[in-house]
Order: sequence, then C-alpha cells, then structure tokens
Amino acid sequence: MPQAIDILLVEDDTNIAVALTFILSRAGWRVRQHHDGEGANDLLRATRPRLVILDLMLPGLSGAEVLARLRADADADLASTRVLMLTARGQPENSAPGADAYLAKPFANDELRDLVGRLLGEQGAGGRDA
Repeated sequence: MPQAIDILLVEDDTNIAVALTFILSRAGWRVRQHHDGEGANDLLRATRPRLVILDLMLPGLSGAEVLARLRADADADLASTRVLMLTARGQPENSAPGADAYLAKPFANDELRDLVGRLLGEQGAGGRDA
C-alpha cells in the first residue's frame, strides 16, 4: 500500500531539502525527501504523491530525465502526477519540458506555498491549514 504523502521532494542539496520540507510541512502538507534522480521513479511508484517537486540538477539522473520517465510511464495515473521543476537556470521550460510549473531559485517562501497550493488545487497559500 502506498505511503500517505502529498509531496515527494527530490533535491540533492540537503540544506535546501530541509528548508523546503520545513516550509511545506508547516503549511500542512506531508512531505517525503529523496536526494537523487536514480531512485526517484521507484519512489514515485511506491509513494504515489499528489505532487513531485524536482530539482533540475540532480546526481545520477537529472530532474529532466526523471520527469521524462514519469511522463512515459505506462501507468496513466502515475504519468499524470503533477510536477513542479526547481531550477537555478534561466528558461527552465526549455531544459525540462512537460512539468506543470517551474520555479527558479532563489524564490520567496510565499511564492513556493502559493504555487504548490495551486498545483494541488487548494485555495490560499499554504495547504489545508491556510
């Protein structure tokens, strides 16, 4: 049975992952972290998150490669999982086509919470507790 999480965060920078998990958890979402692209697709299948937040630059498989594999998955529900791509590069749409939204680092905490809320179809900035 899949674990009950709202967001799978795939970010290799531990400090950023901890900070984002704190921000999103405080807003009321259940977050699970993973730190590389290699195991991300297996973890996606195991956890069935409502949203994946992917860093574009990951060790092993890049965020763009993880996204491409996700979108090509034979499981239509899994392939349609919402994806927010984080990047430090300009024009992320060209680097990782197919994400539902893109957010360039650095970004404001409110910007992240608002975007995640929209992607999850929730009103207000910050999950179920907003």
